[in-house]
Amino acid sequence: MYNDYKSKLTNFYERGKRMPTYTEMMKIFGFKSKNAVARLVDKFIEEGIVAKDHLGRLIALASFDSIPMLGSVKAGFPADVAEEMKDTINIDEYLVDKKDNSYMLTVDGNSMIDAHIADGDMVLVEKTNVAKDGQIVIADVDGEFTMKYFRIKNGKTWLEPANKDFKPIYPTMYLNITAVVKAVIRKY
Repeated sequence: MYNDYKSKLTNFYERGKRMPTYTEMMKIFGFKSKNAVARLVDKFIEEGIVAKDHLGRLIALASFDSIPMLGSVKAGFPADVAEEMKDTINIDEYLVDKKDNSYMLTVDGNSMIDAHIADGDMVLVEKTNVAKDGQIVIADVDGEFTMKYFRIKNGKTWLEPANKDFKPIYPTMYLNITAVVKAVIRKY
């Protein structure tokens, strides 16, 4: 039953990007009193799922929307794996270094397929106007945006696809880096 309450709290948080008030929790959990809500909130606080700010409002802690980290799995020969919870991981904290400068894009096309970035994948990018040779970037090339490898050699810059069916892009007027790809997300 407790996990059901936690699940309902998580769902509310994911939809509204905020924690509910005690009155809202009465409705969410089907309680008839704020006293019952207060006891449940105390359990959430004890577990380190939520805390209260200086005004007494609930705030989500890092463990609130974490996913269990169970260990590792062999990608070579099969091996016995005992399921044991090692820790938890917050995907946002793991992937996003600079939240204010990060955003997601959906990939349209297959010019980066050999870099394992396919049509329909999502990429997490971080805004920047500089890149190192070999980084995958989002760039404005002569007025059009694209995602490719950034290349620089002998003072010349260009964009290189990761698919032999596409040609490198050499700017005729300008090439401006707008972001660097930090992660690729694919749902199966």
